[in-house]
Amino acid sequence: MAGACRAAVLGSPITHSLSPVLHRAAYAALGLSGWRYDAYECDEAGLADLVGGLDGSWAGLSLTMPLKRVALRIADRASDLAAGLGAANTLLLRDGQRFADNTDAPGMVDALAEAGVDAPGSVLVIGAGGTAQAALGAVSMLRVPPPVTVAVRDPARSLEAQATARRLGLDVTVERFAELPRLVSAAELVVSTVPVQASPTLAELPWTGDGVFFDALYAPWPTPAAAAVLRAGGTVISGLELLLHQAAHQVRLMTGQPAPLTAMRKALANVR
Repeated sequence: MAGACRAAVLGSPITHSLSPVLHRAAYAALGLSGWRYDAYECDEAGLADLVGGLDGSWAGLSLTMPLKRVALRIADRASDLAAGLGAANTLLLRDGQRFADNTDAPGMVDALAEAGVDAPGSVLVIGAGGTAQAALGAVSMLRVPPPVTVAVRDPARSLEAQATARRLGLDVTVERFAELPRLVSAAELVVSTVPVQASPTLAELPWTGDGVFFDALYAPWPTPAAAAVLRAGGTVISGLELLLHQAAHQVRLMTGQPAPLTAMRKALANVR
């Protein structure tokens, strides 16, 4: 994008973010010496004022928690995917307009494709938060046969995920965690979006070597659940791959150039 040379990641907390590592590596590999990428602490209440104070040198923003939903409220337009998910992790700033998009879902699709998974016959999503909704977006892009199963501790906490599924035209079945032993045995792809504290419980499930386990976590790695799947001979995809691929989409959207995945992956490996 001619003239635009600034971008940043916003969220709260933000000190842990690896986005600057990925985007700066991309700029260096692309020869964008005039570009810079920073990280700023920002909560929901402060987003509108922060974005309103940015000048024309800004290409876009990466958004992490808790900003993904409020971003849609301050955007002038949104992609169909972001609107369907009810969340945006990217805000593009062009010609005085704010365009909200979501690269989490396509990033997940790319991470799966890289692992050789492009047409799973059945999918189980564990959890129902924001990452689970991104997983539903990925499922819609992969055209997985219905129904998709979402497993939660309390079905009442799955209402937003169910609303996302309806907007995306997905047929979703909600099950309780008590059914996980049966559910993981039947799913070709299991996507875990639960926090690390729940991972030891997942590790006790009857994993086999037939399926694919996508763990949205990446620190500490491997998680207990990922280690259990690996011991069983299954395929495991780390959340680090999701982080990489969603950032690659953001680089392309903000700079207009293909993302240099090799350079970005190397930078991520070095910092890890």
